[in-house]
Amino acid sequence: MVTRTFDKAPSTAPLMLKAVLPALPVIGGLPGIKHAKGSVPDIVLERTGVATDRAHLETYSEVCGFPRGDHLPAPYPHMAAFGLHMALMTDTAFPFAPMGLVHLRNTITQHRPIGVAETFDVAVRAADLRPHPKGSLVDIITEVTIDGELVWDEVTTLFSRHKGGSAESSPAPLTGIEAPSGVVHWKLSGDLGRRYGSVSGDRNPIHLYPLTAKAFGFPTNIAHGMWTLARSLSAVQNKLPDAFTVDVEFRKPILLPGTVVFGSQAYETEILFGVKGAKKPVTHLVGRVTTKS
Repeated sequence: MVTRTFDKAPSTAPLMLKAVLPALPVIGGLPGIKHAKGSVPDIVLERTGVATDRAHLETYSEVCGFPRGDHLPAPYPHMAAFGLHMALMTDTAFPFAPMGLVHLRNTITQHRPIGVAETFDVAVRAADLRPHPKGSLVDIITEVTIDGELVWDEVTTLFSRHKGGSAESSPAPLTGIEAPSGVVHWKLSGDLGRRYGSVSGDRNPIHLYPLTAKAFGFPTNIAHGMWTLARSLSAVQNKLPDAFTVDVEFRKPILLPGTVVFGSQAYETEILFGVKGAKKPVTHLVGRVTTKS
């Protein structure tokens, strides 16, 4: 296993350009641009001594609906890891071209709250390349530690569509679970993707403008899945324990601008939640918070 250490977050703007190149005719097949196939890279990307920029945290909280507090919102460590994710996915040893991937599922475990003033280390690696009925899945594993203690981890599951897929070896975490009905309407503006992209560094063209999204087959720009996850957790923030796991599945993209409906249902040891369309009962996201013992 090779470890690559970054003294600061990789700049995502040049990595976005690098992510596009493998999708271009002719250019995408050139050495140094074409991605290898068949296995995940045996590398770990890491940052150490990461401190939270309070102004950035405040902007993130405003975009995603979190209140101010002494601890980081549960999805916020993903911000520190995203540049590493991009560096990993744009490495030619990664088995898929980034622009062809779909963020299908996400699992975050908060082992304990992270204080705003705490510094932490972040490590990212790829794992578990496996079949899917319509292609393949691969996970990006993120671990956040403080003085060697694992305090937060994430599994980002990406889907690559291609022929020759087969059934998954085990069922997805939220198989058979439907989003609860709700009455809370969120009216989403057309610039939501640009606002979240600015704070997260995820400026994928499908999220920015109708024109750039249409170039990739969408009728208009779409909301980030990680924004929808974060906004959902902010809506149940007062019900979250100190230690929990949240699983989400992104089922249909949210077109911008638009209105969606959020619903949740709390039980003794879990909270189910989901986001549906306001005009059509299509499910955009379904999630489950499970209390850690």
